[in-house]
Amino acid sequence: MNYILFDDNSWENLLPLTFTRPVGEVRIGILTISEKWEKFLGSKPSYLTQEYLSCKYMLSVSSDNILINGSVLPTAELVREIQNLKVGQTLKKDNVIVAARLNADHIDEFKANQLEKFEACQTTVSLTKIDFPWHIFSFNEAALIDDFKLLTKGRQSAPISSTNRVLGAENIFIEEGASVEFAILNAQTGPIYVGKDAEIMEGAIVRGPLALCEHSALKMGAKIYGATTIGPNSKVGGEVSNSVIFGYSNKAHDGFLGNAVLGEWCNLGADTNNSNLKNNYAEVRIWNYAQERFVSTGTQFCGLIMGDHSKAGINTMFNTGTVVGVSANIFGAGFPRNLIPSFSWGGPQGCIVYTLNKAFETAALVMKRRGIELSDCDKTILTKVFEMTEKYRKF
Repeated sequence: MNYILFDDNSWENLLPLTFTRPVGEVRIGILTISEKWEKFLGSKPSYLTQEYLSCKYMLSVSSDNILINGSVLPTAELVREIQNLKVGQTLKKDNVIVAARLNADHIDEFKANQLEKFEACQTTVSLTKIDFPWHIFSFNEAALIDDFKLLTKGRQSAPISSTNRVLGAENIFIEEGASVEFAILNAQTGPIYVGKDAEIMEGAIVRGPLALCEHSALKMGAKIYGATTIGPNSKVGGEVSNSVIFGYSNKAHDGFLGNAVLGEWCNLGADTNNSNLKNNYAEVRIWNYAQERFVSTGTQFCGLIMGDHSKAGINTMFNTGTVVGVSANIFGAGFPRNLIPSFSWGGPQGCIVYTLNKAFETAALVMKRRGIELSDCDKTILTKVFEMTEKYRKF
């Protein structure tokens, strides 16, 4: 069977995180949504996403295809219902299309939202659907617990070094090559997963749930509250609470990050902090690109949402509910505005346009340090994001 993850209107609601990826590439829990589906299906799905993303996230079509909503997290019960679909049927939850089984000729009709000819089947299965950026950290605890069970079932953890102080050792899983020494690990509040070749340095204090993915590091004296996910190839220090870092990003020094989501290739300078609670304890409002206005998150706690390739200089202060676009470079004293457009260079005292050539130069240098090349496809995607976000850069 050929599986395809498709984007619905959650793609636009999840901007700026999805400017550079399909929704299925969002990390929540330990794995990305796509990786979760791959584990359940035993097959790697392709993507039906925005055309400009397709050079990197390609679509593969066969004679018989199952299309799955990329914003929905898999469960065994949901997978059974999806795999029982017949050709020409869609699976819906109220007005949400969860999945569809289509032959190759029907893909274009599906893309055009011409669904009249398809038989709609309703599901009563409970869904977890990631529609907005704050859903990522709000649902992270449940997703992390589910991923922990999925990845560790029937497996044996590497030994926990006796140098550590440990509570709930049965809820800790350490992968091959990981190093954890002289740390305090409390897994009574949720599981702690340490990925392959990851490191928790001396003096770090962890209160689960935590996912520290492969080749990532918790720096000395770090203080981590769950539910927090640190994606692959990242370095994190200071104080972090209920945050998700997709991967290849650094918050290596002191400073607070809470109820936040960082994309890939981000860097927060020393003593960068975000507020995650308003002084009047009111619900936090953040910018929504789909509606082009600030909308309520329905929660008192919401910190920083930052798109790929964005950076913050030392001592940067982000106010509650700040949204930073792609390839922004923020620095200077005081609070910058709550919406920082993509390709901005500056801070509270004002911004100029961060030109594409300069952004490419920085991205290439940053990625090269991790042995990854900034490809022509990456440049094409960033160029499109630059064009799409031009209207926000009225400096």
